[in-house]
Amino acid sequence: MSTTPTLQELEKQAAATAALRWVRDGMLVGLGTGSTAAPFIRALGEAMRTGQLRVQATATSEASAALAREVGIPLVPPQRGMRFDLTVDGADELDPQLRLIKGGGGALLREKVLATASNYLLIVADSSKAVSQLGKFPLPLEVVPFALPWVMDAVAELGANPVVRVSKTDTTQYVLSDQGNLLVDCHFNQINDPQQLATQLKTIPGLVEHGLFLGLANAALVACGEQVQVLQAGTTPMPVASFTDFPG
Repeated sequence: MSTTPTLQELEKQAAATAALRWVRDGMLVGLGTGSTAAPFIRALGEAMRTGQLRVQATATSEASAALAREVGIPLVPPQRGMRFDLTVDGADELDPQLRLIKGGGGALLREKVLATASNYLLIVADSSKAVSQLGKFPLPLEVVPFALPWVMDAVAELGANPVVRVSKTDTTQYVLSDQGNLLVDCHFNQINDPQQLATQLKTIPGLVEHGLFLGLANAALVACGEQVQVLQAGTTPMPVASFTDFPG
């Protein structure tokens, strides 16, 4: 079996490595979850090991917390008054206004908690994640198990085809979030009005959180081949080397 990285894997690594430019010594950092956030956690751990940076962090999932401990990033538990200088996370889709779909990794609730508690949210992504309109990727929901039938009915009335997420290795087993909730993937095909949909989803009892992240991201690093560009809402993408709007 070949171990040569795919283009997508190389792009994920490029975006994750570029994100280190946003980290400053002494920061409290939120660590995202997923296949692009993981390379950032490893890169941050290496920067700490070599003495380039000293930070503390909180992770958005048990998997990211385990990886952070493995690479030597000290973790801080949630507490009142906590604000993150910077959170670095991935996205399943992002549009030109930096509206996001997140939750493919099942950590959308914790991801939104940390994103909302952050002074600066930086998204890292490969080129496949940048879209002109949200919705091709199924919108994840985190749902209280008792409420599942009614949530499924309500979401279907909004035009989605909801599917409860099952294990890839055992399709008879539902996937649970770190909070023990079910994950429902809603196939809309396209989302014409993300803000309206987000408002409607928030009214459904038993729906703990949805994967629409609106007005939260400050910037996104999108890798296309060997080039990494910085995207901000309503602006022209620019090379990483030309960017100056860092947190802090």
